[in-house]
Amino acid sequence: MLEVPIPGFNTLNLMHLVLDYNGTLAYDGQLLSGVKACLDVLSRSLQIHILTADTFGKAKAELKGVDCKLSILPVENQDIGKLNYVNQLGAGRTVCIGNGRNDRLMLKKAVLGIAVVQGEGAAGEAIMGADIIAPNIITALELLNNPLRLTATLRS
Repeated sequence: MLEVPIPGFNTLNLMHLVLDYNGTLAYDGQLLSGVKACLDVLSRSLQIHILTADTFGKAKAELKGVDCKLSILPVENQDIGKLNYVNQLGAGRTVCIGNGRNDRLMLKKAVLGIAVVQGEGAAGEAIMGADIIAPNIITALELLNNPLRLTATLRS
């Protein structure tokens, strides 16, 4: 569990980290450099869940050795599938990171939503649903590895 008191915002009591795969953790199906190391550190305090349609068919192999639960979602209605997944975990104790239009509902529903803008860009609706916009996945994950950065960004 990760507890982060943020004056004027909320005390975050995070148990789950839900991540989109393609466009967030990976580019063209290939896990981005540095992601495994960050996820290894975070897995000590958060349960990691990765949701994907696995467009390139590489997610399982790329995530080998990462302490996470990988869920392959149907291509249709991914936005609702991701939202339902977050609701089942408990949105009030979940942080979500994504970049796509299909991530917008989970980013908005989670107690903390982080949109990343990388090689694929980010959907405007994902950005509008997020609490924080990060320039890349490593920066987003480091916010969680260094919670005072969250405090600095979100406090009133």
